[in-house]
Order: sequence, then structure tokens, then C-alpha cells
Amino acid sequence: MNSDLSRFDFLQIDVFAERAGGGNPLGVVVDGSDWSDAAMQAFAHWTGLVETTFLLPPTAPDTASYRLRIFTPTREIAFAGHPSVGSAHAALQAGVAQLRDGTLVQECAAGLLTVRSETESGIQRLFVEAPQARVLDTPGGLALDAILGASARGRLAPVLVEGGRRWWIAEFADETGVRTYNADYAAIRKLALDSDSLGLCIFARCNNADYDLVVRAFPAGVGIVEDPASGAANGLIAAWLHASEPQGPLARGYRVSQGREIGHDAHIVTRIDANATVWVGGRSHTVVNGSAHWAKHG
Repeated sequence: MNSDLSRFDFLQIDVFAERAGGGNPLGVVVDGSDWSDAAMQAFAHWTGLVETTFLLPPTAPDTASYRLRIFTPTREIAFAGHPSVGSAHAALQAGVAQLRDGTLVQECAAGLLTVRSETESGIQRLFVEAPQARVLDTPGGLALDAILGASARGRLAPVLVEGGRRWWIAEFADETGVRTYNADYAAIRKLALDSDSLGLCIFARCNNADYDLVVRAFPAGVGIVEDPASGAANGLIAAWLHASEPQGPLARGYRVSQGREIGHDAHIVTRIDANATVWVGGRSHTVVNGSAHWAKHG
């Protein structure tokens, strides 16, 4: 083996899935404490996953359970939902952190975020506290109108929302409109780059026994055509719905179906508590538990 390569523990987690294979894959390096920034980015690029994370010791052990760095194939990001939930799952499995009163505290570039564990009928679901959201803009130009095309719109007007991530969010009139939407990747990428956002997330309310919303997300701003499960985007939708319809049926949370259009079947749960804090969560499954080799200082 090349002497420049180091062996390290590596997990691949399927996040937001009732069964392994339906959610969003995540790579987790169990101990990233001696990695250079360049090596982290190079490894995240090599995995080809939407995100790869690195668990590190917290800067304040009395406050945080662990520190997390999150990388897409092209850059480091402050926060994302499925990496936070999946990394909490990995931290517990690897013994990096232990629950205290049913919670962990994740330290990341977006701040200190609580991760809550809930177990029902022997099944554990982890929920991450989403960063506080705010509406940045309401589109008045032609770019978003052209991207959405003739699709029938829902009750709420499209908005640009920020909360750990920045997304354009648009409500469609029905589930069929969302599932059959033909996205213009190039146009969404231009909109994303022009507005310093990830891209476009669309959703519709549903009358379905298994879920309340159907969601599709197109993070073209970071080079991804479509995301199979988007924790941060769903957190922003939840915050927006709560603020817009505080007495509505979705104001305290709901269940989401995402990813079927690209061969996945993600199940995401959002909850909004009495303090208007948004929690995004679901099940995670360890698919790969082994070791890898990489130049940590490349």
C-alpha cells in the first residue's frame, strides 16, 4: 500500500429511509481530527456522494457532543439536514458520542444544534434542530416564472428562504404536478448562482395515508441534478408553512415523501414545537461499516 495513505474508519449511512436503500446516502469519516482541509475536500469529491462528513472532537466538550464538518463534492457547507441526522447516527454507533437525556448537541459552522432521539416500537428516529429560517425575497422577475412554467401553483407564492441553507421554494397545486415536473437544470443552476442559493425545491400538499407533502429538490447550485432526501429544504418548508399558516393543519409538522422520481423512497418527518423551532428527522441505516485509505494531508 502507498505509504502516503492512512487507514481510517468509514461508514456509509442511508438517511431518511424506512428501509435501507430508499434514502439519501451519506459518507462519514469517524475521526477527521488530523485531516487537512484539502484532503477532506478531495475525499468528499472522490466519494461522489451528495455530502461526506467528518466527525471531530468538539471545541467545548462540556457543551457539544461532537463537531461536524460537511462537504459536498465541490465545497464545504455550514449545515445540511441529512448529513446532520446521518452523522448523529454514526457518532452513536461508533461510540464517538452518547445521548444525554435523549439528546446530542452537534457543533457545526451553523452553530450548536440539538439532535433529539425518539424510539417507538424499537425503532429509533433522530431529529435535528433546524437553524432559524427567514424569507429573503419574493421573486418578481421572469427567471423563476420561466423555470416553473405552466405548472399550477399552490396557495403560497414562491419565496427565497434562508436557514443554514438558502433555497427557492415553490408550492404546486397537487402531487401529480410535482411528480411529473420536468426541471430545467441549466436554468435552475443559473438562478441558484445568481441568488447564492442551492436551487429550487418544490412541494405539494397530499391526501395520502402515508405522507402529507410530496417534495422534490434540485440543488443545481452545487452541481446536483436532484436530491433524493433534503433535510434542510424540508426544514425551510416547515418554517415557512408555520409562519404563513400558524393555525393551519401543517403548522405543527407533517410527513414527507421524496425521491421516488429518481428511484428512492425517502420518508422525512418535520415537527414544529411551541417555540416555533423546526425539527427534521427520520430513520437511518448503516449500509457500509469498514475502513478506507486516503492521504489525510493531501
